[in-house]
Amino acid sequence: MWVYFHVFEYERLIYMAILSKRLLESVGRDYRGRHGLDLRMMDIAGQISGGGNDSLGLLDNATRRRNYALQQSINQGGPYLYESAPGILSWMVALEDKRRIYGGLISGGVLALAEGQSIKPTQRYLVQHGLTAEAADELLEALPVWESSQAEQAADDLMAMFYQQSGWQAELLDENRVRRGQMEQLNRAIEDQRREGQPALYAFEKERMLLATIRANDRTGARSLLNEMLAVIYMSSPKLVVLRARAVELLSCLTRAAIEDNPLLEPMIERNHGWTEKLVAAQSFEKLSQRLMTALDDFMDAIYLQGVNRSNVKVSQAIDYIGCHYTGVISLRNVAEEVGLSSCRLAHLVKTYTGRTVMQLIYQMRVSHAQKLLTNTSQSCTDIAYGVGFNDQSYFIKHFKRLTGTTPMRFRRAG
Repeated sequence: MWVYFHVFEYERLIYMAILSKRLLESVGRDYRGRHGLDLRMMDIAGQISGGGNDSLGLLDNATRRRNYALQQSINQGGPYLYESAPGILSWMVALEDKRRIYGGLISGGVLALAEGQSIKPTQRYLVQHGLTAEAADELLEALPVWESSQAEQAADDLMAMFYQQSGWQAELLDENRVRRGQMEQLNRAIEDQRREGQPALYAFEKERMLLATIRANDRTGARSLLNEMLAVIYMSSPKLVVLRARAVELLSCLTRAAIEDNPLLEPMIERNHGWTEKLVAAQSFEKLSQRLMTALDDFMDAIYLQGVNRSNVKVSQAIDYIGCHYTGVISLRNVAEEVGLSSCRLAHLVKTYTGRTVMQLIYQMRVSHAQKLLTNTSQSCTDIAYGVGFNDQSYFIKHFKRLTGTTPMRFRRAG
């Protein structure tokens, strides 16, 4: 055990040393040029490195506040703003690469007093918690005066700069950020239901509307509708056992309606069993909502792949094959060989039953996958392009804009 810890600790120290020398200087230079602030780095042991005067780090509660800020940055999946002292804002950006946390970047502080707020309580606090009166005065005089919105923008810039320059993959932070966004949307929907006082049956009246939105591959619209339905379910009874039963019932209704419209979707019954097990095992409303959202994404993928009212087995087999291989090198000939038809015959059948060509289906699946990655991850557009099967960035942008009406970068910013 000691050897494992020793090796891990040595690896961590080497990694942080490399990070400090090669990356922190570059990020710090760009960040300082844009915002005029210094950066410091805190490793997972709480050790601080980096340039600039760290008077705020001398406060007797600084370590506790910074550790808490790091944990909150991880939980929220983004920068976390906190008060180093009353009226003094600092922020923390967690450093993660492929689900391993290496510490965080600290910036600030800035003086962000509320309108009419005196600086004297801040000065007293600094003296009471570790600074001399002279040091407190020097610190307050040196701090820039900012609006809180300016601090929020600087914190977002810091996170974007670091992950863009490092190329690190913030998988855990991305997950947490998406989950937090979903819960915020759900909480807003619950508040809307409270204000409007709509009856519980309202949720089930929207099942067909939700199914239609899913068929249109409108993921944003489908999530919005599902949030409204979850809010009504929650308002009807906040007891977890009832919420689980309602969630299972909702998913079963959607599955049944989909199969009634298209018998080829019968394999979704097996998927529904798997979703149901996960819903029943959820130990909180938050977990239940997250799992229902994941099930919705899976459900939408299945609906999209199988289309609407299609009954040709060969076309179904072709689309299943495309759905499993569209991120790689794939052509009409590949698909035709897989299902045992000539290229001309398959092309005719696919066009007849789906209204689209094989290549149109491939591009649509790639772009749909890219939309999810742009929304749920911090991967670069170039990495996403190659990851979903495009071998050229400009080709990716061309087809993305043709199918969505906007560019990948604009789509990400809008989300």
